[in-house]
Amino acid sequence: MMKFRFRRQGADPQREKLKQELFAFNKTVEHGFPNQPSALAFDPELRIMAIGTRSGAIKIYGAPGVEFTGLHQDMATVTQMHFLPGQSWFLLTHQGRLLTLLDDSSLHLWEIVHQNGCAHLEEALSFQLPSRLGFDGASGPPTLSHVTVVLLVSAGNMAALGTEGGSVFFLDVSTLMLIEDQTLGPDEVLRSLPDDYRCGKALGPVESLQGHLRDPTKILIGYSRGLLVIWNQAAQCADCIFLGNQLESLCWERSGSTLVSSHSDGSYAVWSADTGTSPVMQPTVATMPYGPFPCKAINKILWRSCESGGHFIIFSGGMPRASYGDRHCVSVLRAETLVTLDFTSRIIDFFTVHSTRPEDEFDEPQALAVLLEEELVVLDLQVPGWPVVPAPYLAPLHSSAITCSAHVANVPAKLWARIVSAGEQQSPQPDSSALSWPITGGRSLAQEPSQRGLLLTGHEDGTVRFWDASGVALQPLYKLSTAGLFQTDCEHADSLAQATEDDWPPFRKVGCFDPYSDDPRLGVQKVALCKYTAQMVVAGTAGQVLVLELSDVPLEQAVSVASVDLLQDREGFTWKGHERLSPRTGPLPWPAGFQPRVLVQCLPPAAVTAVTLHTEWSLVAFGTSHGFGLFDYQRKSPVLARCTLHPNDSLAMEGPLSRVKSLKKSLRQSFRRIRKSRVSGKKRAANANSKLQEANAQLAEQACPHDVEMTPVQRRIEPRSADDCLSGVVRCLYFADTFLRDAAHHGPTMWAGTNSGSVFAYALEVPVAVAGSEKRPERVVEAVLGKEVQLMHRAPVVAIAVLDGRGRPLPEPYEASQDLAQAPDMQGGHAVLIASEEQFKVFTLPKVSAKTKFKLTAHEGCRVRKVALATFASVACEDYAETCLACLTNLGDVHIFSVPGLRPQVHYSCIRKEDISGIASCVFTRHGQGFYLISPSEFERFSLSARNITEPLCSLDLSWPHGAACASYSFQELPKLSQANGTPGIILAPQSRDGSPNPVHSQRADTPELPEAVLSPMSIDSATSADTTLDTIGDITVEDVKDFLGTSEESEKNLRNLVEDEARACAILIK
Repeated sequence: MMKFRFRRQGADPQREKLKQELFAFNKTVEHGFPNQPSALAFDPELRIMAIGTRSGAIKIYGAPGVEFTGLHQDMATVTQMHFLPGQSWFLLTHQGRLLTLLDDSSLHLWEIVHQNGCAHLEEALSFQLPSRLGFDGASGPPTLSHVTVVLLVSAGNMAALGTEGGSVFFLDVSTLMLIEDQTLGPDEVLRSLPDDYRCGKALGPVESLQGHLRDPTKILIGYSRGLLVIWNQAAQCADCIFLGNQLESLCWERSGSTLVSSHSDGSYAVWSADTGTSPVMQPTVATMPYGPFPCKAINKILWRSCESGGHFIIFSGGMPRASYGDRHCVSVLRAETLVTLDFTSRIIDFFTVHSTRPEDEFDEPQALAVLLEEELVVLDLQVPGWPVVPAPYLAPLHSSAITCSAHVANVPAKLWARIVSAGEQQSPQPDSSALSWPITGGRSLAQEPSQRGLLLTGHEDGTVRFWDASGVALQPLYKLSTAGLFQTDCEHADSLAQATEDDWPPFRKVGCFDPYSDDPRLGVQKVALCKYTAQMVVAGTAGQVLVLELSDVPLEQAVSVASVDLLQDREGFTWKGHERLSPRTGPLPWPAGFQPRVLVQCLPPAAVTAVTLHTEWSLVAFGTSHGFGLFDYQRKSPVLARCTLHPNDSLAMEGPLSRVKSLKKSLRQSFRRIRKSRVSGKKRAANANSKLQEANAQLAEQACPHDVEMTPVQRRIEPRSADDCLSGVVRCLYFADTFLRDAAHHGPTMWAGTNSGSVFAYALEVPVAVAGSEKRPERVVEAVLGKEVQLMHRAPVVAIAVLDGRGRPLPEPYEASQDLAQAPDMQGGHAVLIASEEQFKVFTLPKVSAKTKFKLTAHEGCRVRKVALATFASVACEDYAETCLACLTNLGDVHIFSVPGLRPQVHYSCIRKEDISGIASCVFTRHGQGFYLISPSEFERFSLSARNITEPLCSLDLSWPHGAACASYSFQELPKLSQANGTPGIILAPQSRDGSPNPVHSQRADTPELPEAVLSPMSIDSATSADTTLDTIGDITVEDVKDFLGTSEESEKNLRNLVEDEARACAILIK
């Protein structure tokens, strides 16, 4: 029979207002490298760069902190992007407009618009091809087929579209309308060709379009068959004709008297444009750089001139097909110097940063930027050797696959400077290099961060990378490598590879993306850093636990090695997994930075699943699937080892790299589940009486007043079996100075939680350090089991935290002793918060009696994946803050609870429930923010705090030409939607060519539901809206449609507001 508990009527309005001042959900910025890039563009006037992706996203970058993000309505690949040129013939303009071409041959015009002092990227116009495409050719009138290339002509007011059929169409950029009377068909070009060249064959697709550098009425057209034509638009005739091989790309020389073409056979040719109208059969220069054997095509080529002599020829591809056909190379040739830049991922596009002023006679290239599939590389062309310029952003997070991550907040300035110094010593820059990062457009309006934040990422190759996560740009600071401590087979492979390497072609390895791991056992599983003592612990896949300490100078020293047997000689268990890593012996050289002091090897060498560090006690605790151990790294001796394996838990002995499966055990578990489900089904059938239940429900509904809220019916949670596989996995470890033995004496304790819902609490006897001394006496540390708690349903324990007498979490080591945090209340009773996958529960200490709890699985039907205690500061009052519990569930929702009352505050939809890797990679910060992987190379940053938000706030200096199309756009402000990365922004409704709302955008069947912050126990209408992801599809009900449409009075009011907003937006843009 249902039981109802009545709460007090209504909700406290003061508390609801306070929630709005404390909590707000925003997806703010993406850190890392865009996933699957497909196009590249550069504006030399504004010094900004755009990257398009296969998912239809656009990301524009300028100076560090200047970022803009947009997303096309259709999930189509961005194939080409072009910034509208800023120089017209009568004035200098900086437009900040971008034309994009998708693989469905649709064109989109984007603008950087200033609103409320900040710049945003908005889509203004779009041009969609007709649904039925024709095929253009010489036999009939040209029709618009698949667009292959786009060229902006006449100072960006007109665009030429080359098609697969060989036709060239012209488009008015201001309206995105075709100019019918200027279409150039292939038949018109064929009339200018000699009879022996036609041979009844078509010209092929238009491969390249280039504007004439000396005459804007002429364009250079390159066809796939090899025909090059300089077409005079005014006279409608061909001025010059060049007959070559199958074409790949074209480029003009600065003076406009010479052009260079690249071809599919790996050659390039130089042509003189000052010839007559007769067809030119032979180029001035024709060469195959890596011949004479068959070579791959040169996909793109650039020619850049220098005043000092010796022009640059830069091209991609052209490698010998048989020997190096699988290499991804960009070749840089100047005079007699040839360097073959060898990359580890596919080349997307490249450009040079050079002078574009009309008065300059030479290009004088400064830098070469190469966009690869996995990274962006910039080289300094002004310095001999052409060194790589360090990037302040767009660093490839996935240079080796990310295996774990951690965030460290409020890093002291001294430690920050030491880490930065160690990173600079790792990659020193040549003294002769004076070039800084060349992409410097715009300026960041964000305030300097009040505190420094470190993001630590562990990788598959045994490295830990330190990132500056204080602001919008995620900048690499330092890289720690642990592979040098172990003996691997990588040296053999490197020596063999170097021995077989020839001097030709002159390869030069460039870039840091390396997807191959030398040994999977090197993978980093857990990291922990003490920011006050500059000590950290790194734990890996083969059970290795490294304790490291930061040193400012290189040292040569031996590393102490110790082993801890977690099985404790238990019989019947045989490890079937990988072997342990063999450490190097003797003194080893270590560069400046974090240097290993102690190596603790867990036996069996299973992957480490939990680790924690207490530098004040010089203790490190670690856990695997077999048990947990405690190690004193000051005395270099083990303190404790506890096996957590169940007698039937044989699967834990196979390891993550083993393919051995126990078929007998799998069958036994399957039959056990079937038997259990049948028994429970019979019980439910015997006890259920549907009519009686319906009558009781109706009676309860009549008896209960409607204005009183009732607690929902809780779901029934089945207890988990004690002999489930991997039940002994240690999920969390925790150190605390609290009351465990009695209520009068507090002392050091260690807590461990396992996958089977067991919690072990140990009382530690740690020698107290003498006053004025940082190190404690060299006495033995002892550990005694004080408490053991078994959760009812055996749900895995996710996190453990001890709360002081005021209900606040205990400070970190050295925080209270060095007056860096408020000292904990050691007078009142302490409590321990235990978070399992199903519920949160607070126990009093030292009795360990239940005080309060919240059953998340029973109420919400989800399971806990990540938990963290965070401080939320108020927007209205600077001195007010609350410490709350943030929780991420397996459905991707984030819930916030008060501490220690465990009252639900708000919950938001953060990650798609299908994104399992994103949920598993989520990490919370201490100030209400978080990170999670949205792709192997990108972290999404989100904020749960209404006050602590890190988002790009930037501006660009734009000057628009007179009569620009922006003044005629209808800027209809839509609700906040997620852009490519979920970053909040205003999306403007674009117009179609006839001025009406674009049907491509207005007829959206997947219009996302307006997200709201769901507040408990009642939702607040004025709460800050939360972002949803565009590709998330939810159920749409009739009520949702009614809420979206609203009443007629609301529609009229919205229409009036729209007219006012349009007037204001146009006024802003005209300025």
